Amino acid sequence: MAASSSGNNFTSPPTSYSNNDTKPFEFSDLDTPPRIPITADQYKLCCEALASFKDKQQNKPHQITQEFAHLQANRIRASEMARTCTVALDGVNLSKNRYTDILPFDRNRIVLSPCKDYRPSARGYINASLIATSSSEKVSQFIATQGPLPHTYEDFWEMVLQYHCPAIVMLTRLVDNYKMVKCGDYFQAEDGPREFGNICIVTKWIKSTNTPLVLRNLEVNYKESEEPPMSVLHIQYPEWPDHGVPQDTLTVREILKRLYLLPPSLGPIVVHCSAGIGRTGTYCTIHNTIQRILVGDMSALDLSNTIALFRSQRIGMVQTLEQYNFCYEAIIDELEDLISDFNIQMSSKC
Repeated sequence: MAASSSGNNFTSPPTSYSNNDTKPFEFSDLDTPPRIPITADQYKLCCEALASFKDKQQNKPHQITQEFAHLQANRIRASEMARTCTVALDGVNLSKNRYTDILPFDRNRIVLSPCKDYRPSARGYINASLIATSSSEKVSQFIATQGPLPHTYEDFWEMVLQYHCPAIVMLTRLVDNYKMVKCGDYFQAEDGPREFGNICIVTKWIKSTNTPLVLRNLEVNYKESEEPPMSVLHIQYPEWPDHGVPQDTLTVREILKRLYLLPPSLGPIVVHCSAGIGRTGTYCTIHNTIQRILVGDMSALDLSNTIALFRSQRIGMVQTLEQYNFCYEAIIDELEDLISDFNIQMSSKC
């Protein structure tokens, strides 16, 4: 079920997802992620998309700059926030926000039911937004959220369980180079189980890759539950700088490759940095665009429209022109990879 937004027929997020898959998804701990297999039809779609993106990047860079300037000119104003983020601005919820100006909209905020904050005015609040561009079952939905605060750790894991989130993408360090805390340590459980209220997490395995990624397979469950624990892949990319971009696209695209075979029907992918908009929005744009191209949705070639839709679901997704340009670079690099792999595969059959 997708999130609502102006001018699009998306519905409000459910209070939970039901997982009908009887067999749990097995996450790979291989050093390199599996290659993304594509069909001949998908190859043609990738070639068409690559030509379009490269033409704009190489011959019309001014157009890319204008696109981002238009997005910035249409940013939400403070007065609109006051009208559309009323639950986040309620006095009982203010301390749950890492930043006072990065808040979820009422219409597509994640709602926890039940919630440890039993006060009626809290209304199951967590600073998190359901992000979607399509009702297709082949395109992932995301939950864009802030880096958890110590007093919201339990809420965060409650969200993961209630919405059956199979993966968490963490695009930040806990503390930046200026000793500023960017995210709380809600996930490290290498020394044994960690408990957050009624929820327990256990590390099944942890692995560093050939890139700066750190992978953790976590098992999450309610302490008294007789049901088997939920398996969650936690991917941390600590080297992505705040408000900036990585030096190359390789590591970001490795995240996509590791999540590509994850069935979207399992539940939304949680993505967070510190505020849950800049690096988070950039990753969601790259992942979403590649997925939509591969299912034949060529409206994905309009990155400006994709990000405008994301911004209608969470304030400020993709914060800077540098991040906007990085989306183009990563998408072009991934399309070139997919095309090259397909050509190698066809050559090997000759």
